[in-house]
Formats: sequence, C-alpha cells, structure tokens
Amino acid sequence: MKLDFDLVVLGGGSGGYAAALRGSQLGLTVALIEKDKLGGTCLHRGCIPTKALLHAGEIADNAREAEAFGVKAEFKSMDMPGVNAYKDGVISKLHKGLQGLVKSRKITYVEGSGRLVAPNAVEVNGTRYIAKNILLATGSYPKTLPGLEIDGKRIVTSDHAMNLDYVPKSVIVLGGGVIGCEFASVWKSFGAEVMIIEALPRLIAVEDESSSKQLERAFRKRGIGFEVGVRFKSAAVAKDSVTLTLENGATHTAELLLVAVGRGPVSAGLGYEEQGISMDRGYVLVDEKCRTNVPGIWAVGDLIPTLQLAHVGFAEGIMVAEEIAGLAPRAINYDGIPRVTYSEPEVASVGLNTSTAKERGYDVVELNYDLAGNGKAQILKTAGSVKLVAAKNGPILGIHMVGSRVGELLAEAQLIFNWEADASDVAQFIHAHPTLSEAMGEAHLALAGKPLHAHG
Repeated sequence: MKLDFDLVVLGGGSGGYAAALRGSQLGLTVALIEKDKLGGTCLHRGCIPTKALLHAGEIADNAREAEAFGVKAEFKSMDMPGVNAYKDGVISKLHKGLQGLVKSRKITYVEGSGRLVAPNAVEVNGTRYIAKNILLATGSYPKTLPGLEIDGKRIVTSDHAMNLDYVPKSVIVLGGGVIGCEFASVWKSFGAEVMIIEALPRLIAVEDESSSKQLERAFRKRGIGFEVGVRFKSAAVAKDSVTLTLENGATHTAELLLVAVGRGPVSAGLGYEEQGISMDRGYVLVDEKCRTNVPGIWAVGDLIPTLQLAHVGFAEGIMVAEEIAGLAPRAINYDGIPRVTYSEPEVASVGLNTSTAKERGYDVVELNYDLAGNGKAQILKTAGSVKLVAAKNGPILGIHMVGSRVGELLAEAQLIFNWEADASDVAQFIHAHPTLSEAMGEAHLALAGKPLHAHG
C-alpha cells in the first residue's frame, strides 16, 4: 500500500511535530510518524518531566527554609508517588493538547517504527508513505561509556532517573553538563547526598567560565560535591551500591550511579546511509537550511550536530516547513539561541562567551552586575550575577546569568543580542521595580557609564 504526501516527518518529537504543525498550517499534506509517543524525548523523558522534578525540589527547599521568611513549616519527607503523579499529570495534559493539535490540523499520524527505504519513501508496518519531501527527526538517546553497563537499577540514565519511585540515599552523577547538574540539583533538594564527576575542567563547561565558577560555588554551599578534570575508569556493582573508580585511583561509592555523559543521535538501522545521506558519527549532516545532501531529504533536532535543545528543534522544524512551502525563511543564527541549565541556581545565557568573542577577534569589554544590588533577588534570597560581554564601542555580544529564575530573563537577552543593541540602547529601557529584570537594565546602565545600584 502506498500513500502520497507533500511532507513525511519521521519522528514526533520537538522538531518533527513543529514541522508537521507548521507545514499543515501552510497547506502541505503531512504524515507524522512516531514509534513511541507524540512529543518525543522533550515531553516524556526530558525537558518537561525534569523541570517538574526540579519544581518539586524547589518546593521541598522552600519548606525546609520557610522559617527564614517568617513562615513556620515542617519538612517531613518526599512522597515520590505523589511527585511522580504530579509530574505525569503535567505530561498527560500537554500530551493530550498536542494530540488535539495534530488532529485538528488534519495531519496523518502514524504509530510505528519507520524506516527510510527510498529518497522519497518511508515504510511503516508494511505501508509506504511517499513524499516530495522527507524530514528526518528521530532524536537522540542517552549515551554511556565503554565499561559502563546500564542496568536500570544501580547504574541508570536520565530515562530511568526521572521515574524513580524512591529517593536514593546517595548518588554519583557521572557528567557535569546540563543533565548531570540538573539531576544533582533535584536529588540534593530531595535529600540525597550527591557527588558529580566531570572529565572537563569545570561544571557546565559550555558556558562562560564565570558562570561555571558561580555554579560551583553555589553547589558547594548547598553541599553538592564534585570533582572536575577526572576521568572514569571502571564501575563495580554490589547488592546495595555501586563503586566508581577514576583514572587517578580515587573511588566513590553510592546507592546509585547516574550516567549523564551526553546524548547520541538515533540513526542506526533506519536506512539513512543506504540512501546516500552524508553522516558523521551517527549525526546527519545538513546545510544552513537543514537540507541533507540528498535532494528532498531534510533533518532537524538532536539528529544533526547543532545544539541539542528542544527549542532549537522547534525552530529548525518551522524553518524547514516554511522553506518547503516557498516562504524562504532566514537561516538560524545558533549564537542567538537561548540556553538554560535549570539547576538551583539557574544558569542562563545567549550569545558569545568571553573566550569565544576574543577568538573571533573582538576587542572585548566585560561587565558583571551582582544580584546583591537587586531588590527582588534579596526578596528571593538568591545570589548570582548578570554578565555582559560586549565589543568595545559596539554591540552586546553575549549575556550570561546565574541565579534563581534567571532563565525567565532570557527573552529580553535574546532580543538584545539578536538586534545587535549596544549598552546605551538598553540603558534607556524602564524595567518594573522590584523585578529580577531590573538586573538586566542595571547591567546595561553600568556598561553605558551611568551605574545606578552598582559601583564604578
């Protein structure tokens, strides 16, 4: 059996469903194929459930610290069945809403494992879906390391971690990137003892060095242990524990080991290479508009070697749908993508960090605004900063923030960066008082030479 479409999307995660929704909106006939659940990793195993866990952890911390705010409360324990019911309820509502959107847009939704069998065809359960354009959006999976066998009990990935029905007494987190730091933050809030092991010289090494240092300082204050610049050698599982041995000879033992060493592309066995698609280490290679080297085949999201973020997949999927529909959208500027690590405190950024800006030849000017001068930060009892990286006598090149809820400031930061505003432009904006957003205004006031609640 054969069915014809303008666009067939293989993968119903962030990038895939965004392309399907936008394509249908633009009048394309669309088939969307997903082997698991609509919404993919982000909705069911990533962004949404982890942030629900982080919010539950924030409430637990608030209960413990309530007396500092004049509230008498008692923290007893985490009710993990209750936490999971809350988390799963959030996922369920969003899943149903997404299913309704796909149905209302008259998208042909296909459940099953699809495989690329021709440059213009995907086969699912014996049916071929023929299309003028095929979008590959098969996402990613949690990676491991040689010598680490994931058993789902003592040695787990993020997929297992977000569905635990108990709080482990102690956890080793192998990997100090975004996923590792977020789970370390969650488990510490839940009451576990946590140790992070990171091979790179600092936590969240993709961020500006000053942000890493502030996060490390905050983690020390919270009692989250970490070792950086050390590599994994081996792991030994016992009945009630797992022991991690490092190349420097040090050992760590805990009830649970979370492997958070990154995510790899889901591409093996799906027919991509057989159809002549250019690949690199499992990733599908694309141009600035997400076209592969095979005409009519596109790829987006975690499957391609760009930032592995849900909102990047959304943007790429929308761009591909609009390109297919003839709208000629702009290519994505990946420097302008907002990034957040949703730990406590949060780390948020957009644009270039100091070292990258210098590597690109800019004469760099920096400014750090300490949140100690921000009224709302004092109310929230959060520490952190807003750091500006700018070209001398030129635009803002990057904005880097640390503190509770600073991710909510990224919308303005993204506009500042993408509109190539300079400090004096932003210094004219009036920010509501008292809000954390004032920190953005104060930083730009200071860089423009007229500091208000800041020295110098």
